[in-house]
Amino acid sequence: MKNILIINGHQHYANIAEGKLTQFYIDTANEFFTKNSFIVKNSIIESAYDIKEELEKFAWANVIIFQYPVYWMGVPWITKKYIDEIFSAGKDTVTYTSDGRSRSDASKKYGSGGLMQGKHYMLSLTYNCPISEFDNKDGFFDGLSLDEANIATHKTFQFCGATPLKTFSVHDVFKGDLNIEDEKVRFLAHLRENCK
Repeated sequence: MKNILIINGHQHYANIAEGKLTQFYIDTANEFFTKNSFIVKNSIIESAYDIKEELEKFAWANVIIFQYPVYWMGVPWITKKYIDEIFSAGKDTVTYTSDGRSRSDASKKYGSGGLMQGKHYMLSLTYNCPISEFDNKDGFFDGLSLDEANIATHKTFQFCGATPLKTFSVHDVFKGDLNIEDEKVRFLAHLRENCK
């Protein structure tokens, strides 16, 4: 796990989502990986990106860290656009060959045609909602876990054969009492545990 791709999936909204928290986690991850002799590349979805270069980064990476704020229960729309463009353009080269099924072999299941076997990914999410809304049958997400609430992103990587690392999340980001130093300690511990 020495080649790390960190993707900044933030989308800027003035006075609501400036991107500082997303950048804080990306800077923290870059510092951690560099100090620990990993090789790091970064992608910024909100900037102009080249699909061919992004596919080269995906092919190169052992681990993909996907850092983004959750907007309206999912990825920001430019991040969904990036996923659609990159994962589709990687067909037969980087991401997948087919949906995995075969007319000649009924044992081949849907979602087994990915080319990213051996690669890992980690979602690192920022949320306004409190963590108590997950795994709570009376909560907003009707008992879903954090990962179940983000199933579309997980299934995209699974379809391509990548293996998940434990998801990281920070909550109540608009509440005003987020202790950034405590969060840094917690995030670094998460990276140490999951990215060896």
